[in-house]
Amino acid sequence: MPVWLREHSWRQTLTAVYLSLPLRGARATPANIFCSEQYLKVSIPPFLFEAILYAPIDDTNSTAKIGNGNIFFTLYKKEPAMWDSLTLANDDKEKLQYLREKAVLKAHEKAKEETEAKKITKQEHKKYALEATMKLEEAERKRIEDLKEKERQKVTKELELWKKQQKDGDKYKSIQKKGHSSCIFSHNLKEELLPAPRAAATIKVNFTPRVFPTALRESRVAEEEEWLHKQAEARRIINSDLSELQDLKEEEKNPDWLKDKGNKMFAMGDYLGAVNAYNLAVRLNNKLPLLYLNRAACHLKLRNLHKAIEDSSKALELLTPPVPDNENARVKAHVRRGTAFCQLELYTEGLQDYEAALKIDPKNKNIEKDAEKIRHLIQGTMQSS
Repeated sequence: MPVWLREHSWRQTLTAVYLSLPLRGARATPANIFCSEQYLKVSIPPFLFEAILYAPIDDTNSTAKIGNGNIFFTLYKKEPAMWDSLTLANDDKEKLQYLREKAVLKAHEKAKEETEAKKITKQEHKKYALEATMKLEEAERKRIEDLKEKERQKVTKELELWKKQQKDGDKYKSIQKKGHSSCIFSHNLKEELLPAPRAAATIKVNFTPRVFPTALRESRVAEEEEWLHKQAEARRIINSDLSELQDLKEEEKNPDWLKDKGNKMFAMGDYLGAVNAYNLAVRLNNKLPLLYLNRAACHLKLRNLHKAIEDSSKALELLTPPVPDNENARVKAHVRRGTAFCQLELYTEGLQDYEAALKIDPKNKNIEKDAEKIRHLIQGTMQSS
């Protein structure tokens, strides 16, 4: 016979339910927890906890944290409303059995859908890799054909020039031979009237050493020095002992190329691969704010909330001074950091970021709606406490 866990405490807001379940010394793992829209079960033999919830919840975004001899559930309601109780009143055995079977069936269907989705994603990755390989091979083949065509044209031009020179030489020799006997006297007379040749001399020209092809008077020395410093720093990083760069092609060592690669992986749902691409790009150039901004979006998808906050904050540091050209990036950074704070239940900090985004883009209705929801959450939390 199972030992029922009946001691628990709970509280609620308009959008969420917070349930604390003492484990009475038992050790729990995620495998011991089962949750569906309206059915919650914790099975740690010989202990058992079952509940038919008062109303449906969002089982995808709901969470369970295990620690200090308790399981703390955060259950997000599907429809904002205050519950009269945690469970339905007068839940009989038949209804409990029906909900249990329905929850298990739905879990099996969801697992099947996830397996199919992973299979499709894997096939898309293979297809993308094949297309990329074919494009590279086609580009290489075209490059070789272009080189052959250029070489052929060069050789043809040189051959035509040589033929022309030979023809002109033969023509000049023929004319010189015909006029030699008749014009020898006049030729000697012309030689006597010609001026003496100029004396040989050496002219030495000194040039100011320049990295850039333009003249010094046409250049901006400060901007050139900054560019040279950045290039030297990039070469130093690329030539440093990074094992990841040893097997990469030259174009793959470009932070912009890695950023585009990460964007494609993000669009395909490969968030971990995108994070790896952004990580390597940051190691090559840690002054590009878009790298941190895009990596923060990946961390949000992967639920790495603290890292999302760090990357959003770093992007905001680099997006200075605030100018119209970086308004869109600053709005995204505030929204992503605010979202991470809210998912950590730090609603006050999250609201501050959303309000900062609204100051930059006051006409954005979506941000305004999200900020209003956060204000309601803060009010509901204060009332419940």
